[in-house]
Amino acid sequence: MGSLTLLNLVKQATGEMGVQQPSTVISNTTLYVIQLLNLANGLGQNLAREYNWQGFDKEYRFTTVFYTYTGTLTPNSTTVSNLSSTTGLTSTPTYFTVTGSGINQDTTLVSVNSGASTCVLSQLPNVTSVTNTVTLNFCQTQYAMPSDYDRLIDRTDWSKTQHWEMLGPETAQQWQWLKSGFISTGPRLRYRILGSTFQIFPPQTTALYLGFEYMSNQWVGTAANTALTLASYTADTDVSVFPDSLMITGLKWRWATEKANNAENEYKAAYMRQLDIAISADGGSKTLQMAPSVSQLLLSQTNIPDSGFGTP
Repeated sequence: MGSLTLLNLVKQATGEMGVQQPSTVISNTTLYVIQLLNLANGLGQNLAREYNWQGFDKEYRFTTVFYTYTGTLTPNSTTVSNLSSTTGLTSTPTYFTVTGSGINQDTTLVSVNSGASTCVLSQLPNVTSVTNTVTLNFCQTQYAMPSDYDRLIDRTDWSKTQHWEMLGPETAQQWQWLKSGFISTGPRLRYRILGSTFQIFPPQTTALYLGFEYMSNQWVGTAANTALTLASYTADTDVSVFPDSLMITGLKWRWATEKANNAENEYKAAYMRQLDIAISADGGSKTLQMAPSVSQLLLSQTNIPDSGFGTP
C-alpha cells in the first residue's frame, strides 16, 4: 500500500517537474490540477489491469441454491399450478433452471405468482395430459458476480464440496451444446461467465460450496479505512495500493506526454523501471531449479517399498 495521499502524490510529482504545487486536488477548479487528477486516476486504472497485483486479488465463495417443490403440469401450457411452495423463487432476473419429469432441457423460470401458487416456464412441458404432484427442481444456475469484479483468475474455480476443479470457462458453442444436446452430464461441474453472471452446468440439486479468485477493480483506500474500497481517487486523503515511486514516475510521464515535454522519454524510462521493480516485488516469486529433483515429501519411485506397502 502506498503511503502518500493523493494531495501529497500530486505535490511530489509537480515539485519534481517544477510545476506549481496545488494546495488541494479534488475540489480544485484550476485546469492543470483537474488534468493531473484525471491523469492520476487513468494511471491507477491502467496499472490495475497491467498485472495481477496481490493487493486486490480476492477470493469469492458461495453455495449453490435449489428448491424442490411439487406442481401440476398441463399440456400446451407453460403454467405450473398447485405449487407446494414458491418460497425462494424469483424470476427477476431469471436465475433458475427447472428440471423434473416432463420438463424439457434448458427450461427456465419466467415468472412466479406466489398468491396463486403458480409459475410460468420458458418452454411447454412434455406431457399429454394433466399431471398432478410432479416433483420439480428449481436450481439456481446463475449467480451474481462480486460488486467489485474486474476479471477472473484462471484455473481458480473449484467445487470445494466435491474437491474438483470446475471445467471452463466454456465457449458459447460448448455452452449451447451442453444445455441442448443429447449428452451425459458427467460428474464434473462446468461454468461460464455470461451476462455478468457466473453460470454453472448441470443444474444442481445438492448444495455445493463453490469459489474462485478474481481481480477487484478497487485500487484506492480512504484515510479512515486503508482497505481498498474505491476504483478512483475521490478525496485528497485517499491512498492507492501501488508504490508511491511508481505512481509519481507514472504521473510525471503522463503529464510530460500530454504537454509534449522534452523529458517525456526520460520520465517513461523511469516509470518502466519502477513498474518492473513493483511487479517483481509483488507477492514474491518461486525459486526455479536448473536441475530439479523429485520431491521426497510424497510417495514416489524413490521411496515406495518393493513390498509390504502400508504394513506398520
